[in-house]
Amino acid sequence: MNGAIALVGSGEFTPALESIDRELLAATGRTRPRVVILPTASMPDGEAVFLRWAEMGRQYFSALGAEVEPVLVRDRAAAQDPAHAQAIGEADLIYLSGGKPDFLYDVLAGTLVEAALHDAHARGAVLAGCSAGAMVLADRRFAVRRRFPFPPSWQPAFGLVPGTAVAPHYDAFPEVIMAALILPAPRDGVVLGIDEETALVGRNGAWQVLGRGRVTVWRGRHRTRHRDGEFVRL
Repeated sequence: MNGAIALVGSGEFTPALESIDRELLAATGRTRPRVVILPTASMPDGEAVFLRWAEMGRQYFSALGAEVEPVLVRDRAAAQDPAHAQAIGEADLIYLSGGKPDFLYDVLAGTLVEAALHDAHARGAVLAGCSAGAMVLADRRFAVRRRFPFPPSWQPAFGLVPGTAVAPHYDAFPEVIMAALILPAPRDGVVLGIDEETALVGRNGAWQVLGRGRVTVWRGRHRTRHRDGEFVRL
């Protein structure tokens, strides 16, 4: 059975998400879950930032009672390291933290680490992605390489949530800007606008909003809003 998936708008490794992360740990079914932190998306901001996110994740989930291992995938060579793939394969929860989504995808796509993510999910491990991490877990992502991202370019993601794309930090920008990014999306899927410190968690085919904000679901030009505790049909 596939494991749960959490798509998070922002706020990883902070008290704002503690109740959500406790639920994710409980979903593993383990008394002391093994958690892998994958901070790859932050590497473009420098080694110090990369290591800081890894350590934040380690300290945060350790305080919640987990056994934690940061897996320091900086580049494609590291993503092809069998030891890194093995660590992911042994995890009960894998957390992809935020940063640059295009870099994260380019480093992991087609590697042993990406294959390990799919295999872990298929055997029941929980996958969580925040911001850039959430974007690559979806089916498509909008490319953000350019300083001025219009018109957006929609690119493949890892497809762990079929038929979807994720727009994180949705409430951090005027909705007219977010709509301009989202409306050109392919019409055969949905775009999930996930507010900061908010998650959309899928378990056994049911998707639920958790956190302080909302999830805005775009199907073409049709928009619906969903708040904490509500279920969303994908």
